[in-house]
Amino acid sequence: MFGSDQGLVGSFNDQLGKVVQHKLEELSGKNMILAVGERIQSRLRDAGYQQEELYTVPGSVNAIAPLVGTLLAAVEKLLEKEAMIQLYLFYNSPESGEIYHSLSKRLLPLDVTWEREIRSTVWPTKALPEMLSGSNTVRWALVREYLFVSLFRACAESLASENASRLSAMQRAEKNIDNMLEELSRLYNNRRQSGIDEELFDVVSGFNALSDSP
Repeated sequence: MFGSDQGLVGSFNDQLGKVVQHKLEELSGKNMILAVGERIQSRLRDAGYQQEELYTVPGSVNAIAPLVGTLLAAVEKLLEKEAMIQLYLFYNSPESGEIYHSLSKRLLPLDVTWEREIRSTVWPTKALPEMLSGSNTVRWALVREYLFVSLFRACAESLASENASRLSAMQRAEKNIDNMLEELSRLYNNRRQSGIDEELFDVVSGFNALSDSP
């Protein structure tokens, strides 16, 4: 799951955390969570879920590929221990502007309907491809590329959503500051005017008192 390391992102992590919790409640068996982002980790830890590993959110586009490589290595270790695992991916995907929505996707095992459609596809030429390294090796290589692309895309979309959410939060904060400054300025002017009115009243009262005296 891809969250954020920093704050000022509105409901970015809270919204994603609810989706993760809802899916975990549906699943049975042992859950192993690989969290990208300290903030999303703390949300789930407060809810009683323990993470297997914590990874730092990449600070640039160039840092996404190394992170995805590390995540793939962790997935491969899990597959070595248990071949039949269910691998789910959670992240926020941008829609338009600062609007985003939280997604939950199952990456493994592969979708049976999709596999059936691929198997029924007729090869476009008579030159059939050869698998020199064996079908299992080639199949895992293709699955690995599929996982790499899926994780890379999720990380990129999560970063885009995070930046959009942070920009929206900063704009709201700026608007609140402007409103507060306007309110404080209004209160200052009212008190200043009240002070001037009181001074003028004192001057007039004093003048009237001196005029009435014999």
